[in-house]
Amino acid sequence: MGQQQITTLSLTLIAIGLITEHRAIGFDGAQATVQGQKVQGFARWSAAAGEDLTVDVAGTVIAEAGAPISVGDSVMVDAQGRVVPVTGVLSVAAGATAVTSTAANGAILTGADLPEYVVGDALEAAAAAGQLIEILLRR
Repeated sequence: MGQQQITTLSLTLIAIGLITEHRAIGFDGAQATVQGQKVQGFARWSAAAGEDLTVDVAGTVIAEAGAPISVGDSVMVDAQGRVVPVTGVLSVAAGATAVTSTAANGAILTGADLPEYVVGDALEAAAAAGQLIEILLRR
């Protein structure tokens, strides 16, 4: 089997404020400023307010690490738009009981996004903050 090629999908936006390359961009077009924030992608290069900005939104991207990261770590963004390992529990614990009630009628899993939005998975390791690594975005 040969290597798989993953296509990166990008959008062009107008930058809201100063954008640093390889950092996360929120749905408002500004660089992410809240740890765990839900984002639409990562800036391919730096931009000033009002300039065109290419944001990679699907596939693999180069992102700046904000902390040490291991290959395979699920990552979220920090308050500077860099990627860091997630800190919370993201799955149902082993041995948990599934809810099978028909009375719930689908209303059990309603509500807002999780406080730590997972943006992707690390394909490369980072020994320290500031390193650039490739991540596979989740959608």
